[in-house]
Amino acid sequence: MQIRDKRLILTGSAGGIGSALATALAKRGARLVLIDRNGEAVTAVAQGLAQAHAVAADLSTADGCKQAVDAALAHMGGVDLLINLAGLNSFRNFEAETPEAIERLMHVNLLAPMLLTRAVLPGMIAQKSGRIVNVGSVFGSIGFAWFTAYSASKFGLRGFSEALRRELADTGVRVTYVAPRAVKTPMNDDAVMRMGAATGMNMDPPERVVARIIDAIDDDHKDTYIGFPESLFVRINVILPRLVDIALAKQNRIAAKFARRE
Repeated sequence: MQIRDKRLILTGSAGGIGSALATALAKRGARLVLIDRNGEAVTAVAQGLAQAHAVAADLSTADGCKQAVDAALAHMGGVDLLINLAGLNSFRNFEAETPEAIERLMHVNLLAPMLLTRAVLPGMIAQKSGRIVNVGSVFGSIGFAWFTAYSASKFGLRGFSEALRRELADTGVRVTYVAPRAVKTPMNDDAVMRMGAATGMNMDPPERVVARIIDAIDDDHKDTYIGFPESLFVRINVILPRLVDIALAKQNRIAAKFARRE
């Protein structure tokens, strides 16, 4: 898909990846509606870009998702490209997760992309073109200890992307799933960063992820996995998951020292 002049919604636009991606898309000539919960931050991002409009919205509720899409459609009249980037992380022992935190994480990471996609699909199908880009994670193919709720949400997003892609095969609307490994952004708190240093976890700068997302759009990729050996582990985990259990056992024990919460 050519990005120039496309009407584009980007969620999570004020984050480390989101702000860099918004800048890159603006340089490519896209017409942007930037959505983020932090109204002040997303407005600041939009003000520095051409053809960018900021919308403050809380994607942890169905009403917030509806308000976000309604505002985008009112501004642009339609959508050619939806990039579901907004997400929450959680690094802790699962029994320490509160029901409220689990619900919010699942809504932002999985239900919001589903609801936003559902809202823009009629217009895309009517125009016989469009693309949904769901930004997941390697954790959506390999379940990582201490990231249990997060992994579950990303497994769901990957499954949604795969099923929807098959459903839309004859419509002209395409679905892309992008799975980064760990990224150096504020989404990863101090505990994650200390665990990453202790385990030797690979982490990419946001700019690398942005470049791969844009490549996936340009080249009409169905799936893009970022990082080696993580992308190899994804394939091994499908065929030999017990081998991955063994490979991750030492890392899991180290990570436990940083993850346990009261």
